[in-house]
Amino acid sequence: MSVVFCGIMPHPPIALPEVGGEEADKVLATREAMLELGRRIKESGAQSLVMISPHAPVFGDGIAINSLPETKGDLSRFGAAGVSFSCSYDQKLGEEIGRQAEDLQIPVFELDEELARQTGVDLDLDHGFTVPLYYLRQAGVELPLVPCSMGVFSPDRLYAFGVAVKQAAKVAGTPVAVVASGDLSHRLTRHAPAGYDERGKEFDRKLVSLVGAMDLAGLMNLDEDLCEGAGQCGLRPILMMLGALEGTAVKSEVLSYEGPFGVGYMVASLEPTGDAPEKQWLKQLRTQQRSKIESLQKQESYLVQVARESLTSYLQGQWKTSDRYPVPEAFSEAAGAFVSLKKDGHLRGCIGTTGPTRANVVEEVAYNAVSAGTRDPRFYPVRPDELDDLAISVDVLLPPEPIQSVDQLDVKKYGVIVRRDRRSGLLLPDLEGVDTPEQQVDIARQKAGIGPHEKITLERFGVVRYR
Repeated sequence: MSVVFCGIMPHPPIALPEVGGEEADKVLATREAMLELGRRIKESGAQSLVMISPHAPVFGDGIAINSLPETKGDLSRFGAAGVSFSCSYDQKLGEEIGRQAEDLQIPVFELDEELARQTGVDLDLDHGFTVPLYYLRQAGVELPLVPCSMGVFSPDRLYAFGVAVKQAAKVAGTPVAVVASGDLSHRLTRHAPAGYDERGKEFDRKLVSLVGAMDLAGLMNLDEDLCEGAGQCGLRPILMMLGALEGTAVKSEVLSYEGPFGVGYMVASLEPTGDAPEKQWLKQLRTQQRSKIESLQKQESYLVQVARESLTSYLQGQWKTSDRYPVPEAFSEAAGAFVSLKKDGHLRGCIGTTGPTRANVVEEVAYNAVSAGTRDPRFYPVRPDELDDLAISVDVLLPPEPIQSVDQLDVKKYGVIVRRDRRSGLLLPDLEGVDTPEQQVDIARQKAGIGPHEKITLERFGVVRYR
């Protein structure tokens, strides 16, 4: 046996009458579609349920499976403590998913009580699980559960996790249903939870159309800026779920879509109808990703190449002093520099110097790249297998100048340094999510441990950014 059914379900607590009251009727189409999806899962003969939630504990270094023998969750956060769930864990399937994922070079680990204590995470089922479970239970679906967190990998690696689920189901001899829990854009209207962005409606239109057509290539290659602007949480779980349909012909049907509260809710049924060897996409997706990475790296500027080579050689145990790199005349002066690492759009490390500490900019970047990858206290050290997934940028700082007030700041043009006694905090310019000088100064205060009412001095600085 293998994967016998896949589905996509949203998770708005307001869709439950116990939470939303009369407001729940505004998403009646969603509620009815989730019940219908539950009925289809029940009819599929599935004996175990794999569910992926974007609100489960997310780890940058792997996908977590909640391995408690019995997981519990309720909706007390939303004023409905009486709505609660208890699910047994399919240990055999969960462990086999881990083994199959390892073979595909996808890090997966079981999250138990000891690890949860070490990492400070909550093992209760979040609303990404409990809202779908509410409607699945109403439809008569009560199956052992493998609760999975969302991964923050590249699309091909997310898809590979689903392939591992399919292979694990086959090895375990268990007919499995896979559900991706996720909402679409959170920015559909002026009163939406995350504010309005015109890209929200565009994203939802495209995603609904692509899922309905089971257009895997389109889903895997959605524009990153469009996805980011939409403020959505559903795409990664969907890509993970799609891998469970590797090599399978699929009948895809969007059962409902609506967004009356400014958030897009889609319910979709993806029913396997037979083997289709021509739809084995994983190898092709990985080849495309490799070509994309190589193309992007060929376009990197010299300082970014220095940063990448320096960090790579350090992680491979071959790092030497930075005088190994030629120093073009343009970078022969000394200056402070920051190296920023991003992985799949998320910050992975950022370390820099506000003033020169080395003989020239090239040396400054070489040393700071190693620090960004291995010594940023906010992140665990970069692993060698992550290097190709990193997008690197370098900011060379121009000399700072004192200013008298925030009115002299421009978040796109200038970074800021705030100082109080021996404490200081720095924030680079043109950062995503920093829209006003006041925000910029507040964040720099927090980084320095300076209270909101303490008197500070301000400096601004320009940067030259290299990608």
